[in-house]
Amino acid sequence: MAPAKVEHPAMKYRFLGNSGLRVSVISLGGWLTHGGHTGDEIALQTIKAAYDGGVNFFDSAEGYAGGRAETLLGKAVRHFGWDRDDLVISTKIYWGEHDDGSKGINDLGLSRKHVLTGMRKSLKRLQMDYVDLVYAHRPDKYTPMEEVVRAFNYLINSGQAMYWGTSEWSSEEIQDAWRVAERLNLIGPVMEQPEYSMLHRDRVEREYDPLYRKHGLGLTVFSPLMRGVLTGKYTNGIPEDSRANKSGADWFRDQIVNGKPILERVARLEPVAKKIGASTAQLALAWAIKNENVSSAIIGATSVKQIEENLSAVAFVDKLTPEILEEVEAVLENKPKLPPMRFS
Repeated sequence: MAPAKVEHPAMKYRFLGNSGLRVSVISLGGWLTHGGHTGDEIALQTIKAAYDGGVNFFDSAEGYAGGRAETLLGKAVRHFGWDRDDLVISTKIYWGEHDDGSKGINDLGLSRKHVLTGMRKSLKRLQMDYVDLVYAHRPDKYTPMEEVVRAFNYLINSGQAMYWGTSEWSSEEIQDAWRVAERLNLIGPVMEQPEYSMLHRDRVEREYDPLYRKHGLGLTVFSPLMRGVLTGKYTNGIPEDSRANKSGADWFRDQIVNGKPILERVARLEPVAKKIGASTAQLALAWAIKNENVSSAIIGATSVKQIEENLSAVAFVDKLTPEILEEVEAVLENKPKLPPMRFS
């Protein structure tokens, strides 16, 4: 499916939730690509293409490709000579390991020990003094919430991170962290990184709804194209060069093979996208950005061409009129229903 031919748009920026930090509405992540399925040279090219297109936010994690994604991101910043102050760099702590790939008993979770040692290792791989954002990559049911909140506040107080947040935490877990932070006069989680797309929307649109009003929660969502499903490239089968055909992607392949109703919906989105001159991927990405609670949508890419098409989605956000959005909802048939407000 050929991408729409549009003039490359200027990037847009939003505040990260209730903070004073501004991030590009499209950001680049390294999950499933950097240090793993994509060669270093191609990865460097995609990082540069994103930067040249106005992206200032680059996302990684200690668990991506065993830390190699962080190493590659740090290499890109040095290789291209970019000013660190112009960039927003993030990492996530939960799944750690030793440099030789072995895993120690305390390399998993959010204990104070792992949060501090995990950050030290991440900064070493990035070859940076600090990250702007650090996430608790998953909730840890074995570590007391007070220990988690104190550990991430230490990273901020020691200058190793500017803001802390969560990834794939429930609304109750995030509120619990805020209750602890407020009780101790500490900083609560500023942002959450959940999965969000046209096909995965309940948590962002329903479950987190009270958090936007109460805590000014910012979202840096991942998989806005549902790992490529919303590009339409899997509609007629699994291409040989796709991520679904890579080693270790059995879980993803199964999702596609067993997801015929989903693929049928994606196919029905194509004529809606054509009405605004977009590809299906651009429509899906613009739709995610249209949600004002989304501070940034994190994309992954295995080519410069993908970067250029995805960045062009910014031009279509304002073309998503109420009429177009109604057509999208008629195809998706999955809009979450918010519970009624107790007081109006």
